[in-house]
Amino acid sequence: MTKEQWGALQDRLSDTIGENNYRTWIKPLQFHGMEADGVAVLLAPTNFIGTYVSQNFGDLLLSQLASLDTTVRRIQFRVANLQRPAPRPAAASAPAASASAQAAASNDLLPGAPLDGRFTFDNFIVGKPNELAHAAARRVAEAETVTFNPLFLYGGVGLGKTHLMHAIALELRNNRPDLNVLYLSAEQFMYRFVQALRERRMMDFKELFRSVDVLMVDDVQFIAGKDSTQEEFFHTFNALVDQNKQIVISADRAPDEIKDLENRIRSRLQSGLVVDLHPTDYELRLGILQSKVMNYRAQYPSLKIDDGILEFLAHRISTNVRVLEGALTRLFAFASLVGQPITMELTQDCLADVLRASDRKISIEEIQRKVADHYNIRLSDLIGPKRLRNFARPRQVAMYLCKQLTARSLPEIGRRFGGRDHTTVMHGVKRIEELRSQDSQIADDVELLRRALEA
Repeated sequence: MTKEQWGALQDRLSDTIGENNYRTWIKPLQFHGMEADGVAVLLAPTNFIGTYVSQNFGDLLLSQLASLDTTVRRIQFRVANLQRPAPRPAAASAPAASASAQAAASNDLLPGAPLDGRFTFDNFIVGKPNELAHAAARRVAEAETVTFNPLFLYGGVGLGKTHLMHAIALELRNNRPDLNVLYLSAEQFMYRFVQALRERRMMDFKELFRSVDVLMVDDVQFIAGKDSTQEEFFHTFNALVDQNKQIVISADRAPDEIKDLENRIRSRLQSGLVVDLHPTDYELRLGILQSKVMNYRAQYPSLKIDDGILEFLAHRISTNVRVLEGALTRLFAFASLVGQPITMELTQDCLADVLRASDRKISIEEIQRKVADHYNIRLSDLIGPKRLRNFARPRQVAMYLCKQLTARSLPEIGRRFGGRDHTTVMHGVKRIEELRSQDSQIADDVELLRRALEA
């Protein structure tokens, strides 16, 4: 049995067990050699991975190995020694190349989520709503030392959080191959934690997550309300910060707005740099479309697009960049199939459902943010339990606008304001209706906010 045969066998296993299982469990393994009595020794990055492969793919591996080498009788898993060596004097630097190569190989040994090669910094369109998030992500990817920890990125769907997370991981893996970079979703973190508990492999789990140099967790809001997972995440977070390891987190809302998140975790997430990716503005959406059109020119070189089409799409599809990009993809594909140029008439026919669904809809969250900004108070105070007049009156204004500008029911509005009862919302709406006829300042505030939200 040779290493070349093992490499060929790995390729064959990819077709048998699927690409995801192969990348996560089989690719990290290394063939070490044959020992007495037909024992094939495979090296795994951790005990956890070795044990999992032995339990779930052991029989398959043994049969495949035996088909290549009839002397193979048994498989033994050992932990590979992949720790980075301590710095050596200059005179002894010659062997460092092999150690560096070994460390570089360890990047893919930690089973994380696959990275999308399209999500790079070069492909990220920067505008005013996301320039701070982009600059912070760049700093983390390029810095030699940890400057702020953690970096917490948050924003709504389709605003670029995952793109920046992938870009950081790709940049680090390309430019810092000596680092162990682990990117995964909060759901995957929870799954591995539950699996380790069930199989009584918690020490392997702890070893796995405490051995990384950069831990990146996407959509951390999914661990809220899951006490045991939060407990382990808290200890993992502390252990990595104590070792001065970089942590990057993303979520769909700010730490203090994630319901059922433990206060100690919320506090630690707020201890670094918290950056908001704001909803895209018209200029940014237009820039994204122009960039996509440049890419499509290679695929559809003869396709013509009328002036004003991109401006029309950037204006009409304003809530979600993914929907915007998907609309452009559909438009180019449709025009190519029917052999027609992209005109305004074709655009409206092809994207009728998208345009109809993207008609301006005002959300409760948007109203809350706009009211909090207008009155210069924190969003957490607006929806929180404090009953001070400075917070209570803006809260009532926000409830009134939610009732007037959205189709949400009173109970739903109450839930979005810290779990309040619908009668509280009714009282707030009625109070603002009364004050609008009595207090010119309240009337002006409500009208100004309504116009800003409907713009």
